[in-house]
Amino acid sequence: MSTEVVVKKSYLQVILLAMGHFFNDFYCNFLPILLPILIPKLGLSLTLSGALVMVMSLSANVLQPVFGYFMDKYNFNKIMPLIIPFGAVFICLTNWASNFIILAVLIGLSGLAVSTFHPMGAGLVSKVAPDGKISTCISIFVAGGSFGFALAPILLVYFMQMYSLDYLPILIIPAIILGVLMYSSGLSKARFVNEQVAKNMHFNLAQILQNKPLMLLNISMGLRAWLFTALVTFLPLWAIEKGCDNTLSGWILTIYLCGSVIGGLIGGALNDKIGYKKVILWALIFTLIPTMYFLFAQQIDILMYIALFVGGGLVMAANPGAIVWGQDLLPDNPGMASGMMLGLSFGLGGFGTMLTGSLAESYGLTMALALTAILLVISIVLVYLTPEKRRQ
Repeated sequence: MSTEVVVKKSYLQVILLAMGHFFNDFYCNFLPILLPILIPKLGLSLTLSGALVMVMSLSANVLQPVFGYFMDKYNFNKIMPLIIPFGAVFICLTNWASNFIILAVLIGLSGLAVSTFHPMGAGLVSKVAPDGKISTCISIFVAGGSFGFALAPILLVYFMQMYSLDYLPILIIPAIILGVLMYSSGLSKARFVNEQVAKNMHFNLAQILQNKPLMLLNISMGLRAWLFTALVTFLPLWAIEKGCDNTLSGWILTIYLCGSVIGGLIGGALNDKIGYKKVILWALIFTLIPTMYFLFAQQIDILMYIALFVGGGLVMAANPGAIVWGQDLLPDNPGMASGMMLGLSFGLGGFGTMLTGSLAESYGLTMALALTAILLVISIVLVYLTPEKRRQ
């Protein structure tokens, strides 16, 4: 006898999924804070530390469309309560790694939780969202992850100031509690897969590559993610070059990331009112103004902080609409589409960030970030050329 249950559409389920996204991205962003501690402990070179970032990017981002395909074809909801604890356990055990190989394995396994949860969570949000509120609910889901990602560095720094790194496994507890809540919600027991669609579903890379609108949108979002990832990676170093201390540089990054949380929420709400294409286009166009302002600001003042916050908000205002748009362009594979917009685009952004780092060595960090921002012009053109398909 089937134990599957019917889950009603409600904001409560959306909020629970947003909480899952919060902790998923919270644990995912431990690595930048842990690396400065682990590098001297294990005697790692900068090249090997960069390789660890690539391992996380590969397992957490690039694999998302692959996992998304299997989420669409089979019912993997039953593993949902285990995903967040799985990622938390491995990232919180990194201090016990005795060499590079073990550390890379732990980081890679932790990243798999991100690749699994993102397409599953985004796909489920579109199923449990109240009618006519899909973009708003997607924005709540995205904001949850952005907020967790933003808080992770600051909270982890203060945690380590109070306790030694040996106590890091204590932070697994919230993930276990969330897993219990997700199990109790009924989401893990529900089946949203259309049996007939799943039966006829086959992975066809050529067909996906021939989906011109989907490719245009994914490349565009990859360029946008390149700017976001480069800024998140290099803002603390940029701030130090401006004369800030480590604490202030950390807060500068936090302000930018908090802006991205609010921007995602506002962008999602506007998608339901004026359409995601308009929101994405105008968000990308206006992103250039505050970004260029704070990059070339002569001093750290209130206007620069405002520009930081607004720039982070605008660049992420496009995110909820991109997910919904991608699902519309690949209607039978919403999980895979979500994986492309949430994961593959940021994976591409991660690879682009290496190029930004190389440019910084020749032209300076400010100029390298400014040149990366100019790539938004290409992103804007690609979005303009992508046909919009509205949900019924």
